[in-house]
Amino acid sequence: MAKITKIEVQKRQGRYNVYLDGKYAFPVAESVLIQFRLMKGLEVDKELEAQITTADQIARAYSRMLDYLSHQLRTESDVIKKLRDLETPDEFIEPVLQKLRDQKLLDDHEYAASYVRTEMNTDLKGPRNIRQKLRLKRIGENDIDDALAQFTLEHQLKNATKLAKKLFRRYRSQPLQRQEQKVRQGLITKGYANSIYDQIKGQVEPQEDFEQQEKLLERQAEKLWHRYRRYAGHEREIKFKQAMYRKGFDLDAVQEWLDNHEL
Repeated sequence: MAKITKIEVQKRQGRYNVYLDGKYAFPVAESVLIQFRLMKGLEVDKELEAQITTADQIARAYSRMLDYLSHQLRTESDVIKKLRDLETPDEFIEPVLQKLRDQKLLDDHEYAASYVRTEMNTDLKGPRNIRQKLRLKRIGENDIDDALAQFTLEHQLKNATKLAKKLFRRYRSQPLQRQEQKVRQGLITKGYANSIYDQIKGQVEPQEDFEQQEKLLERQAEKLWHRYRRYAGHEREIKFKQAMYRKGFDLDAVQEWLDNHEL
């Protein structure tokens, strides 16, 4: 059975070289040194050496994850991916995760809560989009539900109102009906329930500018009426009305333009 004859400090902080019977044997982290009470004169058999080597590999992976976690909050799936990118053996991954959990450095529940707080206060995403982002991070549904409880209906209405006003400004050069369709769809795309728009509609819809809407209809009608000039009579009118409706114009207003145009 070999004996430890020397323990040498490495240039790298917190690392040591262990010598057995006068020959270099293996490196260890300071935590492993303490864990196994390694000191000069201690006898080390093959089984103990294997245990020390395994503990050191876990300690090294743990140390690298401490550095990885020092920059921002991470999920367990983030840490697992990082460990695999570093070619950490699978059997060492769970022990590293458990050490991080024990130190409260890895907590998907807290990550989800923090993520929701940040998104609801700095962005205008709705809860569905936030849920999807957390699912991509492999956060459990219960953790997501608990985190989204912070995003109350009151706060959703507040954020959705800001987003809707922004979207109405973007689409202000389109027919009012089309504006509403675009804004409603924009809110849904951002992750809000369809019912949210109905609750804020009165606060966000702009006052109708009749003169501007008439000019818009006039320009679009002349353009489309000319486009369908190769068709005659009723067929031309049908194609013209369908196109104007798809553009978001009210059919009564389109018919009025058509009647005046024919006169």
